Amino acid sequence: MKSKVTLKELVGTKIIYAMLLVCYYWMWARRDWKHYYDTVQNTVAIFTIVFFAMQAGRIHKYSKEEKDELAIQNLRRVDAFALKIMIAAVIAIAFACAVKCIDGAMAGYALVGVILLLSVLRFAAFCIMDSKGI
Repeated sequence: MKSKVTLKELVGTKIIYAMLLVCYYWMWARRDWKHYYDTVQNTVAIFTIVFFAMQAGRIHKYSKEEKDELAIQNLRRVDAFALKIMIAAVIAIAFACAVKCIDGAMAGYALVGVILLLSVLRFAAFCIMDSKGI
C-alpha cells in the first residue's frame, strides 16, 4: 500500500477494536455452548491476529509521516467529550448494579456496548469536525 495513512483511518479502526472486544466478551461471559461456537471463536481469533499484524504496519508507517496538527487538536477535543460520556455511562451502569437492576454479566455487556457505541460516536464526531475544519 502506497497510500498515506490518515488520522481518520486510525480513529476509524478503533471501531473494529471495539467490535473485537464485544466478541471476546461474549465468548468469555456466555453460559451455554453450541457446536458452531468453535468456528466463531477460531474465526475471530484468526481475524484478530491478521488485523493486528496489518495495523502494526499502518501505525508504523503513520509514525514516519508528517502530522496534521489541526486533526490532532480535533481528536483531542473529541476525546475530551467522549471521556465525559464514558464517565456518565459508567456511573449509570454502576448505579444500576448497586440497586440490583442488572447483574454482573449484564453490566459487562453494557460496558462493552458503551465502548462500541462510543467508538462509533467518536469516529463520527471526529469526521464532522475534521471535514469542517473546526
